Amino acid sequence: MIKSIKKEYIFEKDAVTPACHASTVLPLEDGRVIAAWFGGRREKADDVEIYVSVRSAKGVWSFPRVVSEKDNIPHWNPVLYRREDGAVILYYKHGCEVSDWITKYVISTDSGKTWSRPEILVPGDDCGGRGPVKNGCLKLSDGTVLAPASTEKGFARCFIDRSYDDGITFEKGDFIETPKYRGRRVWLIQPALWESEKGAHCLMRSDSGAVYRSDSSDGGKTWSKPKRTRLPNNNSGIDCATDSKGRLWLVYNPVSVNWGVRHPLSLSVSVDDGRHFTEMFVPEPGFGEFSYPFIACLGNKLFITYTHKRKQIAYLEIELEETDA
Repeated sequence: MIKSIKKEYIFEKDAVTPACHASTVLPLEDGRVIAAWFGGRREKADDVEIYVSVRSAKGVWSFPRVVSEKDNIPHWNPVLYRREDGAVILYYKHGCEVSDWITKYVISTDSGKTWSRPEILVPGDDCGGRGPVKNGCLKLSDGTVLAPASTEKGFARCFIDRSYDDGITFEKGDFIETPKYRGRRVWLIQPALWESEKGAHCLMRSDSGAVYRSDSSDGGKTWSKPKRTRLPNNNSGIDCATDSKGRLWLVYNPVSVNWGVRHPLSLSVSVDDGRHFTEMFVPEPGFGEFSYPFIACLGNKLFITYTHKRKQIAYLEIELEETDA
């Protein structure tokens, strides 16, 4: 299925900030690619800002620039989304503690060259973050935009926000039911969304050693009780995307220990709507932190970014075979 793989780093080691994490990537039709992440002295430090870099069609990354407030409050987990009108929205979290996050956003109408002033996504909301929390928004076939959200206020739970104006305003969905495993409630956050002929679906990060799955048959309004999958999870970020042939690609750490190591990093594929996965490529087989992957698909290519030892953001461009052979 994989024809070629290209790997590079968005910037040279320690060239921007001492630490970086939680990247997002958005390929554009003209061959450019936008990436964003948070960086500073360390996660949660008051100098952590949101950085953006744009890769030209010739493969050259622009020097990273800050698009957040520089207000001595930590910034977290940027997520890029392209609207139908071509504008690009960059959502991110803002706050000293995860439980107190609010979501802000900036917009670019020139493919990432310039950005608007930050705005609050849902003014007055205090649930601990609205809109996408780590992974990308999903535009359904009917035009509804689903944002994979979660909160860690009180207890970690997932919910799906819905937008009917292409990502500017959102209606909060109900919390997805909390399952139990071995007698205790399971901590679920950071859904990864996809759509198939059977509806919308999500895979979720957990604290019980495995990825959980929930499904919706009504456009993301209601979701089934999460079921434990056979996919291992170390309580670290996962992400997935479908290609033009309907195959589901998952990038994650296949580790089943809660708060276990964040290596290796694996890319797997499912041809049966997420019921079974086959490992196709291991981008990082060695030791170190290779975490928080983000994956997008455009045409016959997969685009992946991830944290590389908290010092760099790695970028993968994977060309897929045109046929199923």
